[in-house]
Amino acid sequence: MAEEQAQTITIDGKQYELDKLSEQARNQVVNLRITDQEIQRLNHQLAIAQTARVAYANALKRELEGDNVENTAH
Repeated sequence: MAEEQAQTITIDGKQYELDKLSEQARNQVVNLRITDQEIQRLNHQLAIAQTARVAYANALKRELEGDNVENTAH
């Protein structure tokens, strides 16, 4: 039978076995993981917003260039 390997977490370069941590320490590990997931989600949202901003700026630029063509034609 395969030997079951203990789950570990690395903090400041040192590994800790999760099952040997206090309940309070395990709760903090959960909090860190949730926070990391939220940071990742917010980074994705930021990338979406930055992409949209570029698209809006390009659309405005095209609109303004079109206005200039119309204004110079009169």
